[in-house]
Amino acid sequence: MSSAEVVLGFLEEAEAWRLRSPQFPSKVGGKPAWLSQRGLPSGSGLECETCRQPMVLLLQLYAPISGQDTCFHRTLFLFCCKTPECYTRNNSNCMKVFRSQLPRRNEFYNYNPPPEDEPPTGLEEDQDVLPVSGVKLCWVCGCPGNKACSRCHSVTYCGKHHQTLHWKHSHKKECCSQETLVGAACPLLFPEAELVIEPEEVQEKDDSNEAEEEEEESSPQKSEDGPSIADTLAEVDLEEMALHETEDSKMFQRFKKKIAPEPHQVVRYSRRGSALWVSSQHIPSDEDIPACICGAKRTFEFQVMPQLLNSLCVDSTGASVDWGTLAIYTCSASCNHDDQYCSEFIWKQDFSSDQHTQTEHA
Repeated sequence: MSSAEVVLGFLEEAEAWRLRSPQFPSKVGGKPAWLSQRGLPSGSGLECETCRQPMVLLLQLYAPISGQDTCFHRTLFLFCCKTPECYTRNNSNCMKVFRSQLPRRNEFYNYNPPPEDEPPTGLEEDQDVLPVSGVKLCWVCGCPGNKACSRCHSVTYCGKHHQTLHWKHSHKKECCSQETLVGAACPLLFPEAELVIEPEEVQEKDDSNEAEEEEEESSPQKSEDGPSIADTLAEVDLEEMALHETEDSKMFQRFKKKIAPEPHQVVRYSRRGSALWVSSQHIPSDEDIPACICGAKRTFEFQVMPQLLNSLCVDSTGASVDWGTLAIYTCSASCNHDDQYCSEFIWKQDFSSDQHTQTEHA
């Protein structure tokens, strides 16, 4: 992917084998298709910072960097909490993002590109153990898990929470039986779909003055005798409110106009580009984006759009998994740490309250 262009991600159905690690997929939902089989995030590293429950995969994006050997294969993994109450305003503590990268010659994958045809039968869709490293995976979420069922010892979990969930879901009937343990996906996971990447078509600019006209409409009226101190303070507050609402409206209209040609986009990718914000509120400054552990500056790489919420089956009349946009910032040097998964930075921006009443995630 070029850093100069903006590319868009769209959801498509795909055969299950195309969404597994040897195919280097970009996808939403399901279990992670891990890139490196070593140094995986696990335990508290995959817990929500708010409720301390284990998170699940929201999406992963295959984003190699041309000309950088250590990034011949490179995937970004975004995890999120499934507890609706954790999604308080502009709170990103319920989400985490990790980067994994490998050179072309590595111990896990063939040097040549993967074949276009389906691999021979015999390869299970949901593996409990990574084949090269031997890392055991949780049946529920597909993250590292060494906690085995105490009865059958054949199924592993990342912790007690997912073990209990699986027991109630199906394992109570399957435990110690001869039934195949690779059953239907756990309902805790988001529905799985492929992320198909396409370039954004550049639209011609429209020199509209509507926003400027709106800005000029609210000019406070003064009394003939001149304003009192209280009136002046009230006018200042009203002017600030009007200006803020106007700026917010302009930003939101710009967002809607930009996505209108491709309303079903769920991801916007532009490494070292800039995010498309939904609101003038809670936009990060350079100081808000922490540097990488290697010392290099983190820069914008991609964002998750609110349209994705339509496909996640998270609609709720009360608290809900929700966002305006999720902006992901990664190490500008894409530093290498011997196959270790590196934590990157995520910024969650929500719609303003009046925007939320106008917006349908469509």
